Amino acid sequence: MPFDSKEEVLRWYESRPRTLTDDFIDSIPWGEVRRYPFDRRLIPVLEYMRDVEILTDMYHKELRGTPTGRDPVISKFMERWGVEEVTHGEVINMFLNELGIRTDTAWKSEVRKKVPLFYHINTALITALTNLAGRRFTATHMTFGAVHEMTTAQSYRRMIEISGHPILKRILKAIIIEESAHTNFYWSVARLELRKNRTAQRLARFVLENFYYPVGQSSLGRARCRYSVVGLFGNDPAAIENLNRTVTERVDSLPGFREMNSVTRTIADLCRKHAEVFPAQL
Repeated sequence: MPFDSKEEVLRWYESRPRTLTDDFIDSIPWGEVRRYPFDRRLIPVLEYMRDVEILTDMYHKELRGTPTGRDPVISKFMERWGVEEVTHGEVINMFLNELGIRTDTAWKSEVRKKVPLFYHINTALITALTNLAGRRFTATHMTFGAVHEMTTAQSYRRMIEISGHPILKRILKAIIIEESAHTNFYWSVARLELRKNRTAQRLARFVLENFYYPVGQSSLGRARCRYSVVGLFGNDPAAIENLNRTVTERVDSLPGFREMNSVTRTIADLCRKHAEVFPAQL
Protein backbone atom coordinates (compact mmCIF):
# COMPACT_ATOMS: atom_id res chain seq x y z
CA MET A 1 0.00 0.00 0.00
CA PRO A 2 1.44 3.43 -0.90
CA PHE A 3 1.94 6.02 1.82
CA ASP A 4 2.35 9.78 1.43
CA SER A 5 4.39 10.40 4.59
CA LYS A 6 6.51 8.66 7.20
CA GLU A 7 3.87 9.52 9.79
CA GLU A 8 1.31 7.49 7.81
CA VAL A 9 3.68 4.54 7.68
CA LEU A 10 4.22 4.73 11.43
CA ARG A 11 0.49 4.88 12.14
CA TRP A 12 0.01 1.80 9.98
CA TYR A 13 2.77 -0.05 11.79
CA GLU A 14 1.52 0.88 15.24
CA SER A 15 -1.98 -0.33 14.31
CA ARG A 16 -0.61 -3.83 13.75
CA PRO A 17 -1.13 -6.16 16.73
CA ARG A 18 1.80 -8.08 18.15
CA THR A 19 1.97 -11.71 17.06
CA LEU A 20 4.47 -13.10 19.56
CA THR A 21 2.46 -12.20 22.64
CA ASP A 22 2.93 -13.91 25.99
CA ASP A 23 -0.27 -15.86 25.35
CA PHE A 24 1.06 -17.07 21.99
CA ILE A 25 4.38 -18.14 23.51
CA ASP A 26 2.60 -19.93 26.38
CA SER A 27 0.37 -21.76 23.89
CA ILE A 28 3.31 -23.45 22.14
CA PRO A 29 3.54 -27.13 23.15
CA TRP A 30 7.17 -26.88 24.20
CA GLY A 31 7.17 -30.36 25.71
CA GLU A 32 6.49 -31.88 22.29
CA VAL A 33 9.50 -30.35 20.50
CA ARG A 34 11.59 -33.53 20.78
CA ARG A 35 8.79 -35.73 19.46
CA TYR A 36 9.72 -34.64 15.93
CA PRO A 37 13.06 -35.23 14.16
CA PHE A 38 15.31 -32.22 13.57
CA ASP A 39 18.34 -32.24 11.26
CA ARG A 40 21.32 -31.49 13.52
CA ARG A 41 23.05 -29.68 10.63
CA LEU A 42 20.45 -26.93 11.00
CA ILE A 43 21.22 -26.18 14.65
CA PRO A 44 24.10 -23.75 13.83
CA VAL A 45 21.80 -22.05 11.31
CA LEU A 46 19.09 -21.61 13.94
CA GLU A 47 21.69 -20.33 16.42
CA TYR A 48 22.85 -17.80 13.82
CA MET A 49 19.26 -16.64 13.31
CA ARG A 50 18.80 -16.33 17.07
CA ASP A 51 21.97 -14.30 17.50
CA VAL A 52 21.14 -11.92 14.64
CA GLU A 53 17.83 -11.17 16.33
CA ILE A 54 19.41 -10.70 19.76
CA LEU A 55 21.97 -8.22 18.43
CA THR A 56 19.17 -5.92 17.25
CA ASP A 57 19.55 -3.77 20.36
CA MET A 58 23.19 -3.19 19.35
CA TYR A 59 22.16 -2.14 15.84
CA HIS A 60 19.47 0.11 17.36
CA LYS A 61 22.02 1.84 19.57
CA GLU A 62 24.31 2.41 16.59
CA LEU A 63 21.55 3.92 14.49
CA ARG A 64 20.56 6.32 17.28
CA GLY A 65 23.93 7.99 16.75
CA THR A 66 22.98 9.02 13.20
CA PRO A 67 20.51 11.51 11.68
CA THR A 68 18.37 8.53 10.64
CA GLY A 69 18.06 7.27 14.19
CA ARG A 70 17.31 10.74 15.50
CA ASP A 71 14.36 11.13 13.14
CA PRO A 72 11.35 11.07 15.53
CA VAL A 73 9.23 8.82 13.29
CA ILE A 74 11.98 6.27 12.67
CA SER A 75 13.02 6.41 16.32
CA LYS A 76 9.45 5.62 17.42
CA PHE A 77 9.29 2.68 15.02
CA MET A 78 12.60 1.31 16.26
CA GLU A 79 11.49 1.29 19.89
CA ARG A 80 8.89 -1.38 19.12
CA TRP A 81 10.99 -2.99 16.38
CA GLY A 82 13.80 -3.58 18.87
CA VAL A 83 11.49 -5.27 21.37
CA GLU A 84 9.95 -7.50 18.70
CA GLU A 85 13.30 -8.58 17.24
CA VAL A 86 14.78 -9.49 20.62
CA THR A 87 11.64 -11.49 21.41
CA HIS A 88 12.19 -13.43 18.17
CA GLY A 89 15.67 -14.37 19.35
CA GLU A 90 14.42 -15.36 22.80
CA VAL A 91 11.72 -17.63 21.40
CA ILE A 92 14.14 -19.30 18.98
CA ASN A 93 16.44 -19.88 21.95
CA MET A 94 13.56 -21.49 23.86
CA PHE A 95 13.09 -23.89 20.95
CA LEU A 96 16.80 -24.71 20.94
CA ASN A 97 16.68 -25.35 24.68
CA GLU A 98 13.84 -27.82 24.16
CA LEU A 99 15.96 -29.56 21.51
CA GLY A 100 18.64 -30.00 24.16
CA ILE A 101 20.87 -27.05 23.22
CA ARG A 102 21.09 -25.48 26.65
CA THR A 103 21.98 -21.84 27.35
CA ASP A 104 22.52 -20.19 30.72
CA THR A 105 20.89 -17.01 31.99
CA ALA A 106 23.69 -14.83 30.59
CA TRP A 107 23.54 -16.22 27.05
CA LYS A 108 22.49 -12.92 25.48
CA SER A 109 25.43 -11.12 27.08
CA GLU A 110 27.74 -13.82 25.77
CA VAL A 111 26.45 -13.29 22.22
CA ARG A 112 27.20 -9.57 22.49
CA LYS A 113 30.66 -10.14 24.00
CA LYS A 114 31.68 -12.29 21.03
CA VAL A 115 31.11 -9.50 18.51
CA PRO A 116 34.64 -8.75 17.20
CA LEU A 117 36.42 -5.49 17.97
CA PHE A 118 36.82 -4.83 14.25
CA TYR A 119 33.04 -4.66 13.95
CA HIS A 120 32.83 -1.88 16.56
CA ILE A 121 35.71 0.07 14.97
CA ASN A 122 34.15 -0.25 11.52
CA THR A 123 30.76 0.80 12.86
CA ALA A 124 32.23 3.91 14.49
CA LEU A 125 33.78 4.88 11.16
CA ILE A 126 30.55 4.29 9.25
CA THR A 127 28.59 6.29 11.81
CA ALA A 128 30.97 9.23 11.38
CA LEU A 129 30.59 9.07 7.60
CA THR A 130 26.80 8.87 7.77
CA ASN A 131 26.74 11.91 10.05
CA LEU A 132 28.71 13.78 7.39
CA ALA A 133 26.17 12.71 4.76
CA GLY A 134 23.32 13.80 7.03
CA ARG A 135 19.71 13.02 6.21
CA ARG A 136 20.64 12.06 2.66
CA PHE A 137 21.83 8.76 4.13
CA THR A 138 18.41 7.92 5.58
CA ALA A 139 17.30 6.40 2.26
CA THR A 140 20.34 4.10 2.40
CA HIS A 141 19.62 3.02 5.97
CA MET A 142 15.98 2.31 5.15
CA THR A 143 16.77 0.43 1.94
CA PHE A 144 19.35 -1.73 3.71
CA GLY A 145 16.83 -2.35 6.49
CA ALA A 146 14.18 -3.44 4.01
CA VAL A 147 16.60 -5.82 2.29
CA HIS A 148 17.72 -7.36 5.57
CA GLU A 149 14.13 -7.82 6.76
CA MET A 150 13.05 -9.38 3.45
CA THR A 151 16.00 -11.79 3.31
CA THR A 152 15.42 -12.71 6.97
CA ALA A 153 11.80 -13.58 6.25
CA GLN A 154 12.83 -15.70 3.26
CA SER A 155 15.44 -17.44 5.42
CA TYR A 156 12.74 -18.34 7.95
CA ARG A 157 10.54 -19.67 5.16
CA ARG A 158 13.41 -21.84 3.96
CA MET A 159 14.00 -23.11 7.50
CA ILE A 160 10.31 -24.09 7.73
CA GLU A 161 10.57 -25.90 4.42
CA ILE A 162 13.76 -27.84 4.98
CA SER A 163 13.37 -28.61 8.70
CA GLY A 164 9.84 -30.00 8.45
CA HIS A 165 9.37 -29.44 12.19
CA PRO A 166 5.74 -28.52 12.95
CA ILE A 167 6.40 -26.61 16.17
CA LEU A 168 9.27 -24.64 14.69
CA LYS A 169 6.97 -23.91 11.73
CA ARG A 170 4.38 -22.44 14.10
CA ILE A 171 7.00 -20.25 15.78
CA LEU A 172 8.63 -19.04 12.56
CA LYS A 173 5.34 -18.29 10.83
CA ALA A 174 4.47 -15.97 13.72
CA ILE A 175 7.89 -14.33 13.50
CA ILE A 176 7.47 -13.87 9.73
CA ILE A 177 4.26 -11.89 10.31
CA GLU A 178 6.17 -9.38 12.44
CA GLU A 179 9.15 -9.35 10.07
CA SER A 180 6.79 -8.57 7.19
CA ALA A 181 5.46 -5.54 9.08
CA HIS A 182 9.05 -4.40 9.64
CA THR A 183 9.74 -4.85 5.93
CA ASN A 184 6.77 -2.72 4.99
CA PHE A 185 7.90 0.10 7.27
CA TYR A 186 11.48 0.10 5.99
CA TRP A 187 10.47 -0.29 2.35
CA SER A 188 7.78 2.40 2.51
CA VAL A 189 10.05 4.93 4.19
CA ALA A 190 12.89 4.06 1.79
CA ARG A 191 10.55 4.75 -1.13
CA LEU A 192 9.56 8.13 0.32
CA GLU A 193 13.17 9.10 1.02
CA LEU A 194 14.43 7.94 -2.38
CA ARG A 195 11.75 9.98 -4.13
CA LYS A 196 13.12 13.19 -2.61
CA ASN A 197 16.22 13.56 -4.78
CA ARG A 198 18.63 11.83 -7.10
CA THR A 199 21.53 12.21 -4.67
CA ALA A 200 19.81 9.96 -2.15
CA GLN A 201 19.09 7.44 -4.90
CA ARG A 202 22.67 7.38 -6.18
CA LEU A 203 24.11 7.07 -2.68
CA ALA A 204 21.75 4.25 -1.65
CA ARG A 205 22.31 2.33 -4.86
CA PHE A 206 26.10 2.71 -4.66
CA VAL A 207 26.19 1.40 -1.08
CA LEU A 208 23.86 -1.54 -1.71
CA GLU A 209 25.55 -2.44 -4.98
CA ASN A 210 29.07 -2.41 -3.54
CA PHE A 211 28.72 -3.17 0.16
CA TYR A 212 25.75 -5.49 0.55
CA TYR A 213 26.37 -8.52 2.77
CA PRO A 214 23.97 -10.93 4.49
CA VAL A 215 22.73 -9.66 7.83
CA GLY A 216 24.98 -10.80 10.69
CA GLN A 217 28.12 -11.41 8.62
CA SER A 218 30.12 -8.57 10.15
CA SER A 219 28.95 -9.08 13.73
CA LEU A 220 28.85 -12.88 13.88
CA GLY A 221 31.64 -13.76 11.46
CA ARG A 222 31.99 -14.87 7.85
CA ALA A 223 32.25 -18.57 8.70
CA ARG A 224 28.92 -18.68 10.54
CA CYS A 225 27.31 -16.56 7.85
CA ARG A 226 28.52 -18.80 5.02
CA TYR A 227 27.38 -21.96 6.79
CA SER A 228 23.91 -20.51 7.34
CA VAL A 229 23.47 -19.11 3.83
CA VAL A 230 24.66 -22.32 2.17
CA GLY A 231 22.60 -24.45 4.54
CA LEU A 232 19.45 -22.55 3.66
CA PHE A 233 19.88 -21.75 -0.02
CA GLY A 234 22.76 -23.82 -1.36
CA ASN A 235 21.08 -27.05 -2.36
CA ASP A 236 18.10 -25.72 -4.29
CA PRO A 237 18.33 -23.40 -7.31
CA ALA A 238 14.61 -22.72 -6.87
CA ALA A 239 15.37 -21.14 -3.48
CA ILE A 240 17.70 -18.62 -5.13
CA GLU A 241 15.09 -17.89 -7.78
CA ASN A 242 12.49 -17.33 -5.08
CA LEU A 243 14.88 -14.99 -3.27
CA ASN A 244 15.34 -13.08 -6.52
CA ARG A 245 11.59 -12.79 -6.99
CA THR A 246 10.70 -11.81 -3.42
CA VAL A 247 13.67 -9.55 -2.60
CA THR A 248 15.64 -8.40 -5.65
CA GLU A 249 12.61 -7.72 -7.84
CA ARG A 250 10.92 -5.77 -5.05
CA VAL A 251 14.03 -3.65 -4.52
CA ASP A 252 14.09 -3.14 -8.29
CA SER A 253 10.81 -1.20 -7.96
CA LEU A 254 12.34 1.42 -5.66
CA PRO A 255 13.33 4.76 -7.24
CA GLY A 256 16.86 4.52 -8.65
CA PHE A 257 17.24 0.75 -8.24
CA ARG A 258 16.32 -0.51 -11.69
CA GLU A 259 18.19 -3.72 -12.60
CA MET A 260 20.18 -3.87 -9.38
CA ASN A 261 20.77 -7.52 -8.42
CA SER A 262 23.46 -7.42 -5.74
CA VAL A 263 21.35 -9.38 -3.24
CA THR A 264 20.70 -12.38 -5.51
CA ARG A 265 24.25 -12.25 -6.84
CA THR A 266 25.85 -12.18 -3.39
CA ILE A 267 23.79 -15.06 -2.00
CA ALA A 268 24.23 -17.17 -5.15
CA ASP A 269 27.99 -16.55 -5.15
CA LEU A 270 28.28 -17.61 -1.52
CA CYS A 271 26.38 -20.80 -2.24
CA ARG A 272 28.51 -21.60 -5.28
CA LYS A 273 31.90 -20.79 -3.80
CA HIS A 274 31.38 -22.31 -0.36
CA ALA A 275 29.11 -25.31 -0.96
CA GLU A 276 31.51 -27.51 0.99
CA VAL A 277 30.95 -25.73 4.32
CA PHE A 278 27.56 -27.39 4.80
CA PRO A 279 28.05 -31.15 5.32
CA ALA A 280 26.08 -33.62 3.24
CA GLN A 281 25.22 -35.40 6.49
CA LEU A 282 26.28 -35.66 10.10
